[in-house]
Amino acid sequence: MAEPAVAYVLKGFPRRSETFIASEIHRVERLGVRTRIFVLKPADEPDRHPVVDRIQAVPYYLPATTSLSASHALPWLARNVRPFLPALGTVARRRPRGLARAAAMALAQATRSRRRPLAAPRKIYLKELLLAVALAEQVVADPSIAHLHAHFAHGSATVTWLTSAITGLPYSFTGHAKDLYEKDLNPAGLLIRKAAAAAFVVTCTEANGRHLRALGTSTPIHVIHHGLGSDFAALTAGRLDDRGPQARLRILGVGRLVPKKGFDTFVDACARLRELGVPFEAIIAGEHGDHERVVRGRAAAHRLDGSVRFAGPLTPAELFAEYRRASVFSLACRVVGDGDRDGIPNVLLEAMACATPVVTTHVSGIPELVRDGHNGLLVSPDDPRALAAAWLRLWEDETLAGRLAHAGRRTVLERFDGDRLAAELAHVFAVQVMGS
Repeated sequence: MAEPAVAYVLKGFPRRSETFIASEIHRVERLGVRTRIFVLKPADEPDRHPVVDRIQAVPYYLPATTSLSASHALPWLARNVRPFLPALGTVARRRPRGLARAAAMALAQATRSRRRPLAAPRKIYLKELLLAVALAEQVVADPSIAHLHAHFAHGSATVTWLTSAITGLPYSFTGHAKDLYEKDLNPAGLLIRKAAAAAFVVTCTEANGRHLRALGTSTPIHVIHHGLGSDFAALTAGRLDDRGPQARLRILGVGRLVPKKGFDTFVDACARLRELGVPFEAIIAGEHGDHERVVRGRAAAHRLDGSVRFAGPLTPAELFAEYRRASVFSLACRVVGDGDRDGIPNVLLEAMACATPVVTTHVSGIPELVRDGHNGLLVSPDDPRALAAAWLRLWEDETLAGRLAHAGRRTVLERFDGDRLAAELAHVFAVQVMGS
């Protein structure tokens, strides 16, 4: 009989913004965990980080569907059901009770989470039930799969929860950021319901762990930080030379251009440097996002076009070079909306591993990595003057900048070693899934 395998359930793969998931899968595979990968949405990103090609499991993509948000449920179903019919037939024959149980769960949640008492049931759970059926067909066909594990606590975890009900296999999920906090992603108590049904839950910060435990679940909660990604671990291995004197302050920010990253505050802090007559250049690298127009507009309003450069997405090697050229790395993270926030941004780990001093905010799990005055500087969110003052402090005090940079690198090497943290997850799989 084949050795038991863990089936990872992911919304998308590969994704530039989720290389930490690819690193995790690669590392647990190296530690002897056999994996399968199932993806809810077709791949839409042509570039691949090197770690993706080192993963042994070949991703299986579930049938594509059209957008549900602008359509009524029945017309959407008529347009999209055909690719799911073979799976529905197979699952109805092989797991009829499980299918009935999952359908009842989906209908109950769709009814429970209606926006108004007399509104129609929420249609998203119809889509997630179909995806669960397609996933269940693949899982039932592979008797080596012993456990299902989803990344992110909303859509992919819901599909995995329903698949577990169909197949009878245990499941777990990793919660990260807004998927744990935004109520509309898990309405009407869905998060606690999924957590209670899970064999265990993993999360990446102590702050998230406290939030999950406060829900009242008795399910084991494992806090396992994301370690430095595999690609950056290779790039930063060995000794790094100290930076020489720089003619101007060079500030680097990396992340998707979305509100929680605080790049508008970053740009406002750059304007403050201009007011003070500080020679500087700033680079913002990362994926496009729904805050990009605001951030670029802020830079234009401050007439910073020659001082703030938008570099777009960069490869790991290109990012490594930017980290090493930077005088300071900075993220002005904040909590937005109904709770959207970062956990511990992986780019902070990357910058610190590159011995680049960091300035960021005391939001969410960031203080679990960065201790103010010890291995970086922390300021309040939405405070461009404080952010600019912290940058200037490092620029004017090379001794402080060097001390924080070296302490930051030590922190990552000692406490955020990706191989060691992946071993913790592999142990959880072995003990609670494989029974060994």
